[in-house]
Amino acid sequence: MKVLVTGAAGFIGSALSLRLLERGDEVIGIDNHNDYYNPQLKEDRLSRQLEYIKYTHIRGDLADRSFIEELFKTHKPNRVVNLAAQAGVRYSLENPMAYIDSNLVGFGHILEGCRHNKVEHLVYASSSSVYGSNTKMPFSVHDNVNHPVSLYAATKKANELMAHSYSHLYQIPTTGLRFFTVYGPWDRPDMALQKFAKAIVNDKPIQLFNYGNHRRDFTYIDDIVEGLIRVLDNPATPNPEWSGEKPDSGTSYAPWRIYNIGNNNPVELKDYIAALEMALGKEAEKELLPLQAGDVEGTFADVDDLIKDFDYKPATTLESGMKNFVKWYNSYY
Repeated sequence: MKVLVTGAAGFIGSALSLRLLERGDEVIGIDNHNDYYNPQLKEDRLSRQLEYIKYTHIRGDLADRSFIEELFKTHKPNRVVNLAAQAGVRYSLENPMAYIDSNLVGFGHILEGCRHNKVEHLVYASSSSVYGSNTKMPFSVHDNVNHPVSLYAATKKANELMAHSYSHLYQIPTTGLRFFTVYGPWDRPDMALQKFAKAIVNDKPIQLFNYGNHRRDFTYIDDIVEGLIRVLDNPATPNPEWSGEKPDSGTSYAPWRIYNIGNNNPVELKDYIAALEMALGKEAEKELLPLQAGDVEGTFADVDDLIKDFDYKPATTLESGMKNFVKWYNSYY
């Protein structure tokens, strides 16, 4: 296949591109290489993809409509994986327009590209953040998610609705994947894991919000990529049992689906820190702080649909994933 991967120099986009290239697919990668975090990390991730003859990298922005139109017209991808987005919950409190431009306007341009170029399947990143104020655990794609607590989460929910309208109007198969706290080698320096590792290594205190009482469904990067590959290879289909009288939030009469990808095993933040301390061989000094605006206390993924439809469930243990992260961190930094 020829696959367009947006955000191809990012944490998940780079890892996915490598897997696609390793199995022989042609990959067209785009990324705007912004300075939200140190751009050198993106360049270093990207250097791995550039070793493959079937990889083409293009620098550009999803919010640039003419750029996206020309990209689709020139390269005519069979399938698209949209991983480009302005990331970060807390940054959305400071710079909301960055999320409007990338996550809403940019995604609209991707949908239009798929519509006009007969794309077979669009897979896109949603987020566990869409569950917002929901407290029923585990989080299910069949539950209502209309109460986001950050603009970032609201844009991800909006992406799901935008995709549905295109699946309905133009019969474009679209699948949204709600990622649950992805971690692992090559992750972003603004994410908690790299912040914690850097602080511990440099004998600085780590900040634990909500007094360390967070619970997260931490999901290792390789498990996320495996889920992406399986979903990409199986375009979304309509649910023949869907009813407008009792609408199901995770499926549709259109070729549109939503799935959770999480470890289905929430871990307390203190245990996450303990696994990092063990892998680093060093104890952390901790600073306990209250819950931050836009944050949620816990996440827990119901992955029954992923198991049923793709015979797949993320399974990398926290200890194993953390060892791999620390090995990369020590080597890279």
